[in-house]
Amino acid sequence: MNYSSIFQELQRNRQAFLDLLSGMTKEEYLWKPEPAKWCLLEIICHLYDEEREDFRARLKQVLETPELPFPPIDPQKWVLERNYIEQDFETMLNKFSEERKQSVSWLKSLTSPKWKNAYIHPKFGAISGNLLLSNWLEHDYLHCRQILTLKHLYLKHHSGENLAYAGNW
Repeated sequence: MNYSSIFQELQRNRQAFLDLLSGMTKEEYLWKPEPAKWCLLEIICHLYDEEREDFRARLKQVLETPELPFPPIDPQKWVLERNYIEQDFETMLNKFSEERKQSVSWLKSLTSPKWKNAYIHPKFGAISGNLLLSNWLEHDYLHCRQILTLKHLYLKHHSGENLAYAGNW
């Protein structure tokens, strides 16, 4: 595994999220294609919480004390429990950006990390440092896709135009 490449990609994704989400209107970041789906505000709040409480925290734990159980997380419940929909969009985007900076700095500062250490999760089995790092990056990709899909659906809904000329979605 090329660790420095993953660190760089996480760093680039910080900017990608900023580019995709900066300058949004309130109507855009609160819009949902269906009531049960997340809006862009809820996505950025989720990314912020996952950055701090899931990927960075759990990777640190696996590298240092893999025998300890993971602290519980519940990203689906957090949406309501943490009142994501009432948060300030720009503040949350900036908070996520700062947390990602800290994450990348921390990753680059590691000396001789034990990437093969693993926590034995009751549902997922062995979760190694390698697995967590790879899934951290994949989590970014999943949410980039989700953000682009929401932006596409917003355009489709609000333009009233046939978008087939651009190509197949």
